[in-house]
Amino acid sequence: MSDATDLPLPDQLEGAPHPRQTPVLFGQKAAESAFLQAVTSGRLHHGWLISGPRGVGKATLAWKIARFLLASSLDGDSMFAPDTLDMPEDHPVIRRVRAGADGGLLVIRRGRDDKGNLRRDITVDVMRKLHGFFGLSATDGGRRVVIVDAADDMNPNAANALLKALEEPPANATLLLVAHQPSRLLPTIRSRCRELRLHPLQGQDFHSALEQAGISDAPPALAELSGGSVGAAISLAQGGGAEMYQRLITLFSGLPRLDRQAAIALADMTAGKANDARFDLLLTLYDLFLARLARAGILGPGVEAAPGEAALLARLAPHDGAARAYAELAQRLGARARHGRAVNLDPAALVLDMVLQTETEARKFL
Repeated sequence: MSDATDLPLPDQLEGAPHPRQTPVLFGQKAAESAFLQAVTSGRLHHGWLISGPRGVGKATLAWKIARFLLASSLDGDSMFAPDTLDMPEDHPVIRRVRAGADGGLLVIRRGRDDKGNLRRDITVDVMRKLHGFFGLSATDGGRRVVIVDAADDMNPNAANALLKALEEPPANATLLLVAHQPSRLLPTIRSRCRELRLHPLQGQDFHSALEQAGISDAPPALAELSGGSVGAAISLAQGGGAEMYQRLITLFSGLPRLDRQAAIALADMTAGKANDARFDLLLTLYDLFLARLARAGILGPGVEAAPGEAALLARLAPHDGAARAYAELAQRLGARARHGRAVNLDPAALVLDMVLQTETEARKFL
């Protein structure tokens, strides 16, 4: 069975339904239409690169395409509609795929090591499943579909094995590569695929996708902080990201006099092994804060991600010289944070140091 429930699920965001269970793809009509046009015109390519930021629906689109192809005959007679990948919920393919029981579908993703831990990349051993899968007798009209999620996770040997499959594709096989950073893939892999580029969600599409994932009444700041990524928004909502970002804005709004006790309290939130996730979230938000400072120095504050943010950004980043300074600061602090994690430095000390370095930089522009 190609998608057994005992396999790890690195392609599922904690707290959200798996992409194979997600019924509606919001905000990506252009990519959907591009694929359908290729199918209906008889130019179905064997390799498709589904790219774009994390959390905007790439995996959901891959699973929708897989179901659509598995339910369609090779001569196209059973296409459901010319303008959508949607299928009836009671279709047998829908039920089989959701149960992980369709023999025409193979999912390639990171496996586990001998200790049961999730591997950091997709290895060649996992990619070798392609050979056995393509050697099986074709079922249900002869189509075979492979989802690689995420293709960014392949190590060099796995990438070369995939390249061979793309160079010599079996008849009636379609490979769907989900990629967050296509530039990390071999140029020869990219050149053998047609690309479907997905974009950040906006407006009602963003909120509808959040509601489908089980998050309602999301604060307005969530859309701005997540950059239109539903995946990022879910992570932020679960970790209290909007509230944590507000603490950053409130803290630096006190400049040129920084509230030292508030800075220490913020740092103490990340102390200890039990707060690793909170530390990671704060690092993400801090990097976002500096990026928004840098952008404000060139383009102005833009839409607020927290009350008081626009005024703060305008005050701390009054010109493009400040923008360059904050961009350089973000690089330095990011490198220090990565080094600190690698050598197990105290997270609270790292956070406090970041705050104090930002205070020093900001004072130059006040």
